[in-house]
Amino acid sequence: MTDPVPEPRRGRPWRIWLITGGIAVVLGVLLVIFATRFGEDPRLVESPLIGESVAAMRLDYLDGTGSVSFDDLRGQVVVVNFWASWCVPCRTEHAHLTAGQAAYRESGAQFVGIIFQDGVEAANGFLDRLGRGEGYLYVVDPGSRAAVEFGVYGVPETFFVDREGRIVDKIAGPVSPGSLAAILEPLLADEAG
Repeated sequence: MTDPVPEPRRGRPWRIWLITGGIAVVLGVLLVIFATRFGEDPRLVESPLIGESVAAMRLDYLDGTGSVSFDDLRGQVVVVNFWASWCVPCRTEHAHLTAGQAAYRESGAQFVGIIFQDGVEAANGFLDRLGRGEGYLYVVDPGSRAAVEFGVYGVPETFFVDREGRIVDKIAGPVSPGSLAAILEPLLADEAG
């Protein structure tokens, strides 16, 4: 007796269509996500603080010889950078920030560096090695009060404040000369005109 030849098993075409359809949906969603974000600088991060006034606070200078309040800086465009000596990207952007202070100071911009969860000695060592910007204000933030007010997630983060004291833009991650210029130049031109 011979064994019967088994009939070929019919596949389940609906499974193939279901899997293919699922893959197509996932690819479509990814395509939409990438298409809508393509061409945008990923460091320009939406912040709920955009358009809000900077909180009133006074911060002591890193060198211990006084303090500054954001109210004292009204009338200037202020670039607020949160940084730390242990932050590797902060080392990368430091020269761009000090050059920015020099380049835009006469146009009415003031750069403020706020130390984020770092010691005074370590921060001074960082600046001694990498240089201090002339006219650049370096301040401490004990208890991270300023960082909380600005909604800082990590360092470096840079905020742009208009002459009326409103936060108008933010960059998460290291700034570059191009990103500084792209935000500051129109802001200074609008403010001057």
